[in-house]
Amino acid sequence: MKIIVAEKISSAAVAELREPEWTVLTADQLDGKLPEHLESADALIVRSAVQVDAALLTHAHKLRVVGRAGVGVDNIDLEAATHKGIAVMNTPGANAVAVAEHTLGMMLAMARHLCRADALMHAGKWDKKSLQGTELRGKTLGIIGLGRIGMEVARRARAFGMELIGHDPFVSVSIAKEQGIRLAALDEVFAAADYLTLHVGLTPQTVGMINSGSIAKMKKGVRLVNCARGELLNDADLAEALKTGQVAAAAIDVFAEEPPKDSPLLALGNVILTPHVGGSTHEAQEAVGVQIAQQVKEYLKHGVIQNAVNVPSVSAEEYAAMQPYIVLAERMGAFLAQVSEGTIEEISIRYSGHIAEWKTDLIRNAAIKGILNLALEEKANLVNAATIANDRGLRVLESHKAKASTGGAGSVLSIFLKSATEQHMVKGAVLHETAPRLLHVDGIDVETPLERNLIYLRNRDVPGVIGKVGTILGEESINIADFSLGRRAVETSDQPREAIAVVHVDGQVPEEVLGKLRKIPAVHQAKAVRLF
Repeated sequence: MKIIVAEKISSAAVAELREPEWTVLTADQLDGKLPEHLESADALIVRSAVQVDAALLTHAHKLRVVGRAGVGVDNIDLEAATHKGIAVMNTPGANAVAVAEHTLGMMLAMARHLCRADALMHAGKWDKKSLQGTELRGKTLGIIGLGRIGMEVARRARAFGMELIGHDPFVSVSIAKEQGIRLAALDEVFAAADYLTLHVGLTPQTVGMINSGSIAKMKKGVRLVNCARGELLNDADLAEALKTGQVAAAAIDVFAEEPPKDSPLLALGNVILTPHVGGSTHEAQEAVGVQIAQQVKEYLKHGVIQNAVNVPSVSAEEYAAMQPYIVLAERMGAFLAQVSEGTIEEISIRYSGHIAEWKTDLIRNAAIKGILNLALEEKANLVNAATIANDRGLRVLESHKAKASTGGAGSVLSIFLKSATEQHMVKGAVLHETAPRLLHVDGIDVETPLERNLIYLRNRDVPGVIGKVGTILGEESINIADFSLGRRAVETSDQPREAIAVVHVDGQVPEEVLGKLRKIPAVHQAKAVRLF
């Protein structure tokens, strides 16, 4: 493995990446030749300075993961990375305490006029009267966004005796109550807060959420803190409110343009400005470096995707439980693709049993990967499979049927593949926790291991077929490891029923052997299936 650490992170983080036979290149070893080094790299770790854009990623021939030591990924082209099958991970929460402490520091600075007091003292002025402040105790703190940072802010604000009201549609009432937070609608938080702090991500719904309209709903004299994203604020509207006193003071650590150049907030005395240092403590920088190093190593060694921003994340425990079904899905998809003919139009996946309650995106992508990789030059993986399918106009459908509380069979995965000329459906399961098994093909029960080399036969259910197949394979010195048979359960006419055989053999099956099998009078179809 080759890992490039393109920006400075802690020595402990670099040490975390070192493994036998792994190469780790740090920023001071690149000699300005990042694109050249990237051509043979498996992983790239950056902070905020290196622009991981589409042009740079054209050099990423082997790259599997980009790790961002921090939260924001504005410097990474997520679409380009996803198309190339590169997972992008960040480290949310590693600097949560640092940002929360900075937030409380900003609130104290506004309440006690600390910045102005310092400036007056340095100017030789002793002006106690104009510096009389207020206490945080008894004030209402409105917290918009109750993720890791928002919750850390809440814990510290409670210690100051503040009343807490919060808004986050993805946090339960019980979790909020544990931290002493009363959940409320956004407008209610605006109306109640003496102090308002923002801890939400940047989405189309949150861009410019602090504007003239929302400010008008706030208490006159509210104090605002933003240590989240600069784009959450309409600077012009906030500046006007600061001039009129509708907003008594603001403390800003983040800006839409960094460093800010033309913001009207720069000229106002009742605004505290810091240069995006909320997460910049020695402890936080150590934590984000070590965390991203651990995440990248886990992905490279075990395939565990944590805190990814372009593919669903799972914990190590979730991945361990899911991994056999990822293998099952890929092999079922590959099986379907090899027994089907015609241009693919639709892929439908159904989960039943306890897997229906999981985050199934990785299983879905594995099935798509198995189907597409038999034909495409552009290889699909667990990151980009759904994107490639979408780009090619393939319909991908999913349905979930949870296991009934009264019991029943274990988890079953079903995949339906429709092409321009035909359609097929297979069902499979994981037996004994690790063994992928095919259970069902096109309405016919046929249980067989999904391993390595298979021969797929469709034939009329008449005597002698099994013997002739065995004879041909024996004459060709092809050993049969497993011979699974199935036939239609119900006769529909006086003609022989349709039957299916899946033969697990040792070694690949030459085309001339398949030709001999197809000459058996009862055999309609004979195909070799290769699974990896």
